[in-house]
Amino acid sequence: MTKGKAKHVFLITTFIILHLSVGVVQVSVELSEEERPQLAELFSQLPTKDNLRMFENDLEKNCRLANRLRPYIQYVQFLVLRDTGDKAVMGRSGWFFYKPAVQYLIEPLPADSQYSQADVISAIISFRNQLAQRGIRLLVVPVPNKASIYLEMLTFRADRVEQPVNPKTIEIISELRESGVEIVDLFRLFAEAREGLSPGDKTRYYLSQDSHWSPEGLRLAAQAVARRILDLGWAEKGKVKYSLDPTIVRRRGDVLKMMRASRIENMFEPERLNCTRVVNAATGRLYEDDPNSEVLVMGDSFLRIYSGDEPGSGGFIEHLAFELGFPLTSIVNDGGASTLVRQELSRKPALLRNKKLVIWEFIERDIRFGTEGWQEVILPPVP
Repeated sequence: MTKGKAKHVFLITTFIILHLSVGVVQVSVELSEEERPQLAELFSQLPTKDNLRMFENDLEKNCRLANRLRPYIQYVQFLVLRDTGDKAVMGRSGWFFYKPAVQYLIEPLPADSQYSQADVISAIISFRNQLAQRGIRLLVVPVPNKASIYLEMLTFRADRVEQPVNPKTIEIISELRESGVEIVDLFRLFAEAREGLSPGDKTRYYLSQDSHWSPEGLRLAAQAVARRILDLGWAEKGKVKYSLDPTIVRRRGDVLKMMRASRIENMFEPERLNCTRVVNAATGRLYEDDPNSEVLVMGDSFLRIYSGDEPGSGGFIEHLAFELGFPLTSIVNDGGASTLVRQELSRKPALLRNKKLVIWEFIERDIRFGTEGWQEVILPPVP
C-alpha cells in the first residue's frame, strides 16, 4: 500500500469511528440511566419522510455527546474561521446581522417558493379594504432590515454599491402606494437621519449585536409615524400627559444569543443603551394600553423590544402614545407580523370596536420569511 493510500484509509477509518462513537456513547448513556434507547424509536414507526425528519430532530436535540462538544467546537470554529452558525452573519467592527435578513437582501426568490411579491401586496390591500368597510383606516409601517441602513457595517464592499440593496422592498412599497395604501417610509427617514449626523456623532439607529433598532431608532420612527397620523388628520392630539424616565440598559444582542455559544457571547461586552420609559405624568404609573383606544398597533418584535423586556414601557408603542398624547391598543407577535397578528385579530374582533385607525408594522425580511407567509385573512363582523 502506498503512503498516500494509507493516509486516505486512515482518515476514512477515523471519520467512521468518530461518527459511530457518537451513537455508541448515546446508547451507553441511555442504558446506564435505565432509559429506552432513542434509536429504538426508528424501528417503532413507519419510515416516512415526516417520521424520519422528526427522529433526526429529536436525535440532534437529545444527543448527550454532541451537546457537550458543540459549544467547544463552535468556539474553535469562530476563532479560526469566524463561523457564526446558521442564523448569524459577522460584519465589521463587532457588528452582527441576522442571516435571513441578509439572505432576503442578496438572494433571489427561489423558483419553488410558495409565495410571490404579489401575495404580499394582495394580503395588504385585502386587509386595507376589509378595514375600510368598517370605517377604519390602515397605516403600513415596514421596518428596514439592519443591513438596508448599515450595509457598510456588513461588508467593506458597500462603498462600491451604487444601487439600492433592497429593490424588492422598494417595488412593493411603490405598488402599494399606487393602490392607495398609506405607508410611512422609514427607509428614507433613517437614511436622511444618518446623513444629517455631524462628524463624530455616535448615534446609531440599530444595535450592533442585535437584529432590532436602538432606542434612538425607535424614538425617531415613533415621531415620524405620529407626525404622519396627525398631518393626515386621522387622529387628534390627545390630552394625556406623559413624561420620559431615562434609564440605562446593558443588553447582549439576540443575534449573539442565536449562536447558542456562551463562550462566544462572553467575548463581547453588552451594549450600553440610553432608554426612556414612558410614564403617565398624572398617575406616576408606567404606560398601559387601553383596549378602548381609537388606534390599534400591531406588529412583531420591533414593537416588543424595550417594552416586553428591559427596561419595560420603553418601546415603540409607548413612545408613539407619548407623541400622540393618548394610549393605544396593541397586538404583538414575535416574527408573526405577516399573517399571525391578523389571524389573532380575526379571533378577537372585539379589538376593532371603536377603532378609527390600525397601524401595521412588519420587518422587511418578512416579505420573504414571514411566519405562515402572507395569507389572506378574513375578518369577522365586529360584535
